[in-house]
Amino acid sequence: MKTRRTVLTALASLTALGVLTACGSGDAAIETVKPEGHKGGGINLGPDQKRVHTAKVEALAAKLPKSVRERGTLILGVSAKSNPPLAFRATDDTTLIGVELDLATLIADALGLKPEFNAVSWENLFVGLDSGKYDGVLSNVTVTEERKDKYDFATYRLDDLAFEAKKGSGWKVKGPEDVSGKRIAVGTGTNQEKILVDWSQQNEKAGRKGVDIKYYDNTTDYYLALQSGRIDGYLGPNPTVAYHVATAGQTEAVGKFSGAGAGLQGKIAATTKKDSGLVAAYAAAIDHLIENGTYAQVLKRWGLDSEAVAKSEINPPGLPRTKN
Repeated sequence: MKTRRTVLTALASLTALGVLTACGSGDAAIETVKPEGHKGGGINLGPDQKRVHTAKVEALAAKLPKSVRERGTLILGVSAKSNPPLAFRATDDTTLIGVELDLATLIADALGLKPEFNAVSWENLFVGLDSGKYDGVLSNVTVTEERKDKYDFATYRLDDLAFEAKKGSGWKVKGPEDVSGKRIAVGTGTNQEKILVDWSQQNEKAGRKGVDIKYYDNTTDYYLALQSGRIDGYLGPNPTVAYHVATAGQTEAVGKFSGAGAGLQGKIAATTKKDSGLVAAYAAAIDHLIENGTYAQVLKRWGLDSEAVAKSEINPPGLPRTKN
C-alpha cells in the first residue's frame, strides 16, 4: 500500500499536469476540489466521504430474490479505471469514491443490503455478470440493443458523450465531418468507440479522411497526450470531460452528443444478468431515491444535475445494434 506521502506526491503531480486542481491549505488542499461555479465547500476527495444514506424500505427489499435478501450484501462490479467523478480512488489511494459508488450505496440502503464493491477492468465487469459473480454493475454502462440480449437494465442517469480539446483550439464538433483526419483518443470497447468508428467510416465513404483513433490505458494518459499535442481530442463520458474541464482549466468541451447516437437519448443503467430477478428491485429503489430527494443530493454533489432522470426505466430502447 502506498504511504500518505506517496499519495500526496502523486496527487500534486496530477495537479501540475492540470488533471487535478486543489483548493485550501495543508492536507485539506489535496482532499477537496472546487470546480468552477460549484457552490459550497468543494468536492470531497478524502476516504471519509460522509455519503448520503437512506433507510431500508421493506416493500422494496421484498422484491429481491430470496438468496440475495438472506445473504444481506449486494455484490457490485465497478470500473477500476480512475475516472472522476464516476468511480476513482480517494486520497488514501484505496477507498473507491464517486457518483457511481454513492448511487449504488443508496440503492443498497433502500433494499436493506450492504454494498460490496469489486473494482475490475471494463471487460471483467461483464465476465463477472455472466458468471453470476456480481449482482449488478454500476459503472456508466449504456443501454444497447445488443446488451439487452444478455442483460437487464434499470436506468439512473442520462448518457451523454463529449469531445475535449486544448483550450482555445477553435474546434467545434457537430458531426462526422468535424473529426475527419483528427487524432482522437477513446476508450476501447466503449460505446463512444463505436460511434467514433462509425463516424470514421462515414467520412471515408464520403471521400474524406477517416479518424486516427488512439488508445491509452489510463485517463491521465489521455490528458498528457492532449497537452503534449500527440492527439487533437478525446471522446469520453460527459461527466468525466465536464469534471476535468472545470477542475483543470486547460481544456474545453467542443461537442456534446447522446451516447445512443443520433435520434435517441442514451441512458446509463444499473446492469444485471438477464432474468436474475434483480432489475425490478433496482428500478423500484431508484424511483424511491428520486422521490425522497437523496438521488438529487448525490447528483448535485458531483455536479451532474443535468443528467438526472425523472424515473427509472427497465430495458428502454438502447443504442442500435452494430451492423455486420
